[in-house]
Amino acid sequence: MKNLLYILLLMGFGASIFSGCQDVLDVTPKGIITENQLNEPKHVDGLVTAAYAMYGRTGAFETLNPWIPSLRSDDAYKGGGGLDDQPAWYQMEVFSLVNPNVGNNDGTWYLGYIAISRINTAINAIKRMEDDEYPEKTTRLAEMRFLRGWMHFKMKERWKWIPYIDENATSDSIYQISNHPDGMDSDLPLWKKIYDDFKFASDNLPPTQPEVGRANQYAAKAFLAHTCLWMAYPQDAQHQVTSIDNAKLEEALGYCDFIINSGNFSLASDFAYNFLLDWDNRSPESIWELQFTIDDGTPRGQLNEGNGLTAPWWTPFYSCCDFHKASVNMVNAFKVDADGLPLFNTFNDEEIVDKNAYFADNSFDPRMGHTVGIPGFPWKYQEFQYDSTGTRVPADYGYFHSMKEQVKTDSPGLFDAFWMFNSKNQQEVRLAEVMLWKAEILIQLNREDEALPIINQIRERAANSTGMLKLSNGNYPTTYNIAQYEDGVNISWTKENAWEALMWEKRLEFAMEGRRFYDLVRWGIAGDVMNAYFEKEKNRRYWMNVAFFTKGRDEYLPIPQAQMNWSQGVYKQNPGY
Repeated sequence: MKNLLYILLLMGFGASIFSGCQDVLDVTPKGIITENQLNEPKHVDGLVTAAYAMYGRTGAFETLNPWIPSLRSDDAYKGGGGLDDQPAWYQMEVFSLVNPNVGNNDGTWYLGYIAISRINTAINAIKRMEDDEYPEKTTRLAEMRFLRGWMHFKMKERWKWIPYIDENATSDSIYQISNHPDGMDSDLPLWKKIYDDFKFASDNLPPTQPEVGRANQYAAKAFLAHTCLWMAYPQDAQHQVTSIDNAKLEEALGYCDFIINSGNFSLASDFAYNFLLDWDNRSPESIWELQFTIDDGTPRGQLNEGNGLTAPWWTPFYSCCDFHKASVNMVNAFKVDADGLPLFNTFNDEEIVDKNAYFADNSFDPRMGHTVGIPGFPWKYQEFQYDSTGTRVPADYGYFHSMKEQVKTDSPGLFDAFWMFNSKNQQEVRLAEVMLWKAEILIQLNREDEALPIINQIRERAANSTGMLKLSNGNYPTTYNIAQYEDGVNISWTKENAWEALMWEKRLEFAMEGRRFYDLVRWGIAGDVMNAYFEKEKNRRYWMNVAFFTKGRDEYLPIPQAQMNWSQGVYKQNPGY
């Protein structure tokens, strides 16, 4: 956290560390924190900080960062140096090649549970404290419950059936905790455990914290709403949505309204402010961000290494590695008709044969200029243009690059270790998302008329976010046009059309941010959308010829085989693997 002292602690504090030494020596070795010392407030605070330090900590290949689900959606291609450059991610993006031994899967699971171990260690230390000697006890406990809910939430989106580990797990009992207990046909009980963590946090966290990065009540309410939205679309054993739970939608609506009506958040005047280092912790719509640093007194800071491969391969600005390339489908989705509305049915008909003609002859939603690096367009709001030399293998992946997670070429937050790390925060939830959750709920509850002004407010902000998209000569590289929906004028605002507009708005607002794939799974349409995407893309990208989404399997990744082996039969593999 940028305002917190970073304390380096050994991983995996647990009771076994302390009990195992007492029979050997009566002398406390230097550099070791004893169990008694963990009853002191300053050391408990250290454990809390250590838990925070781990929650966004991933490696380039063991990452839960948004660009991995992005490449599993119709937003993006893997990119990089070709199919044999990190082939595990190629397998994930075409789905049909994935098996339980797929790479870049086990390490992510492992790091997730290291983080959960740190959180539970902090929770146990906090619970040992008396209220009078540790006045922050309830708040810190709520922060840790929030982090535990968040980490399980992120892992559950990826694997569905995961073991939920709380502070009561011991070194002996943890081996008996199943990811999919016998008789549990629905994953709702697992969602309920995550819900309980967020609910405790929501009930016990203050609205604001004196140090940025600490979880607060609004962050907890937001993730409570998101959890309810997953629970509102219950799935059967084959991951197919079986119904819609209106009671859960109503509950989520209450949490959304709490945030929206608080008066503490507003849409940033320019969409760009959500993706600039200078606006870390300053955007008026940011509800909670993962905190990263570069100049914090440590050798290399707390960098966002999970995005270390996603910068362009663009000398002299970035040395590596050109992963996370925007798909043709994604770029086509930004096209608008003469009235500034999406081309819902025909958006993906056009092939981009001549880039210059394509961008000269079409009009686009302005959010494209904030999202996609396009040759001839400004790069990250700078005066010079992105060019085709930033792409390593254009024959495989084309020239369009993801831009939101990048920092400017001269940014003080850029760390060149050949892999291009940066210290820009990662927004985990912002007001625009909460607003679109509310619109989604209202449409599902047959209150689509109330959703119309919400969606239009998002579109109005996009229309006002063109000032930073100009070329150095003051001109725009293409025609930007976006209009609001007017019932009976440019759209018939039926429930069906409102739902299509909502899905479209969610995709464009959060393009390349990792939301798309999980939304498709949550809504129960991932198979249909992805197979339609593959059918078209096979004519654009030769390597898509093996791509196919198998319903009942590919909604989630397999439990890593190494974890299946470690559990010695306690874990169950996901269906189809």
